[in-house]
Amino acid sequence: MRNIEVVQQMIDWIEENMEEGPTLQKVSRAVGYSPWYCSCMFHDIAGMTMKSYVTGRRLAMATEKIRDTEERILDIAIKYGFSSQEALTRVFKEQYGCTPAAYRRDNRPVPMMVHKHVLFPEYDEKRVKTMEETRLAVRVEHIPAHKYLGIWEEKAENYGDFWNYHDCDEVCGFVTSMDKMAHPIVTAHTAGWKMQGDKKVYFYGTGVPLDYAGEIPTGFEIREVPASDYLVFSYPVFDFMSENADVMGAVERLAFSYDPAGIGYEWNDEDCQIYQRHYPEKLGYQVVRPVRKMK
Repeated sequence: MRNIEVVQQMIDWIEENMEEGPTLQKVSRAVGYSPWYCSCMFHDIAGMTMKSYVTGRRLAMATEKIRDTEERILDIAIKYGFSSQEALTRVFKEQYGCTPAAYRRDNRPVPMMVHKHVLFPEYDEKRVKTMEETRLAVRVEHIPAHKYLGIWEEKAENYGDFWNYHDCDEVCGFVTSMDKMAHPIVTAHTAGWKMQGDKKVYFYGTGVPLDYAGEIPTGFEIREVPASDYLVFSYPVFDFMSENADVMGAVERLAFSYDPAGIGYEWNDEDCQIYQRHYPEKLGYQVVRPVRKMK
């Protein structure tokens, strides 16, 4: 097993056992390597110490419980390894600038530590093309007017390019913290493209309701998006590691070569933006491109 696979296994084990208090010794036993070797591998590949990752994820999981449940803050603190409610409050204020109780009363974007992924399809040397082009589909969907809170990166045309200019953990942390405030259709982590003529500008963030008036994190901006019909180009659930590149390529080629005139529509890219929905094991992959009825 390659080092990068071992580190992903370590990360996933930590996620599944957070309430039991993961330690370097426990993780090393789970993956079968020495604590010293695990520590070195984790730091080299994940870019942080295992202790820092565990600490950040403990706080993030506690934050989500505070946001999404009515559990007592004391019980949440103990569940995620804090010695007391005061200990959780101290760390919470240091990281987010407010107390857990204040955050529960008034949710706001905060830089949560997200579940790390270090193993991606490009590392899978045994990738076998298994996607079936006959499973590609097109349908019409209406998305009502909404706002989008995110970052539009002029120098990026795709997901990979985007992270050359922004800190993935920080941006995703803010977006994850918005789950409860996100738009029901344009959900948290919905990314995509804004067309500027023939140029694609990639963006990342979350949709929010039209009446959203909350905080805007540094580096983000908020834009209104009018109601529109959209063509949804889709491929159903697939295996991320073996099929992702083929599926995304096929759906995007279809979305950007399709002529909507054949079904009575024209593109509406100048008024609205193109969304991606990427949930391989639950939804599949979709490119959602705005259209309007031809006159």
